[in-house]
Amino acid sequence: MKKVFIIFCLVLFVTEFASAQVSAGGTLYVAVRNAALKSSTGFFASTRGTLNYGDRVTVVRVSGRFVEVRSAANSSLTGWIASANLSARQVVSGNTSTASAREVALAGKGFNQEVENSYRSQRNLNYADVDRTETITVREADLRRFLEEGRLSMGDN
Repeated sequence: MKKVFIIFCLVLFVTEFASAQVSAGGTLYVAVRNAALKSSTGFFASTRGTLNYGDRVTVVRVSGRFVEVRSAANSSLTGWIASANLSARQVVSGNTSTASAREVALAGKGFNQEVENSYRSQRNLNYADVDRTETITVREADLRRFLEEGRLSMGDN
């Protein structure tokens, strides 16, 4: 129980530290392969553009877990993005001689060679299914129809 409490406190500290890094005028970097820049914080808000892994942005304002940003490469491109998709640390795209973008993202989440070896030692894990699952994409129109037909919440704020 003591161990769980210590881990909880550490996670809380890291979360608070990360959120403190997000303030108006600050610089952040896109930490996912690509992210839609939305007109508002709603899930189905219209898309204004796309940011790519490593793109630098300037914080315009913060609202809860969303950040309104302006692209450093195109100052006319502004919109909302989930703060979880951003990093205060500069993100560098990989090439053939460096770590891949996926490896860098996983390392940022604490996934390293030691952790990978631990998972691989468990013979009952099926990485092929995980890889296949990661390739699945759902069009926004299909997702909206699914939610409407199931009378589910649209997730708008």
